[in-house]
Amino acid sequence: MSRHVRYQRTLAGFYKACVLMITALLIACQSPREALQQLAQEHGRQVDVLPGDAFPLLILTPQTAEKITRLRVYLEGDGHAWSTATQPSLDPSPHTLLVPRLAVDDPTPNAYLARPCQFVMAAACQSALWTNRRFSQEVVTRLSQALDQLKQRYGNREFELVGYSGGAALALLLAAQRNDVTQVQTLAGNLSPRLWATMKGLSPLDGSLDPLDYRKRLALLPQRHLIGEADLIIPSGLADRYQQALDSHLSEYVPIQGVTHDRGWEAPWSQWVKTPLVRENAEVKAR
Repeated sequence: MSRHVRYQRTLAGFYKACVLMITALLIACQSPREALQQLAQEHGRQVDVLPGDAFPLLILTPQTAEKITRLRVYLEGDGHAWSTATQPSLDPSPHTLLVPRLAVDDPTPNAYLARPCQFVMAAACQSALWTNRRFSQEVVTRLSQALDQLKQRYGNREFELVGYSGGAALALLLAAQRNDVTQVQTLAGNLSPRLWATMKGLSPLDGSLDPLDYRKRLALLPQRHLIGEADLIIPSGLADRYQQALDSHLSEYVPIQGVTHDRGWEAPWSQWVKTPLVRENAEVKAR
């Protein structure tokens, strides 16, 4: 090989490395809202904002405009709630777009729903809403209003809620307070903020609700909880204690090997999202 050819290949490799580095820097410089907008455009989704008196909420709209019976709604986690161990963040928007990515890759008609003050700030936004009061009735009520808005827009009769991390607690609380949530799935879910705080040796989340206070109602709800065995944020024992307290044959607990709190979920979720829940399995066998 001539010296000139080797030089050209070296130069081409250098240019390629520079392009990759510049691309990475541009992505890093994007705001969470800009990154979400780009993700939506790449997958034919639209970023929209559901109006609200106190908290407008950001959504990624479904691809289909057809009338559907059940709409799957992905609920975001706690996002960037804390800047340090003791200092709340000024903006709780998630820096990693794990949940939106799962939503846009899911062929089932679905919408992604962010939490209050994520991606869209409002005058009523205070750090308590993404720290101690992140599971408060105020937050649950606003998310429930958003589900009503989605129902009016898309004409669905039912919801399936998919909650990630803290979004799992909110999915369960919504299911306990509504009559149109027919099943819940969670990933790396904080299924009981009260038990979670105790297990982690943290102060209780004053002002927050706990799903286990609605255990009689939730025991009748088909639900599946996927837990990362390498998750250092949500202890695997939390799902065990939730299952014991709930004491329901309609609740499944599935440990996933090699998955952390926010990494490795895409592959297992692409498989489990196609698997019917307990009640659906029973209905199929009864036909």
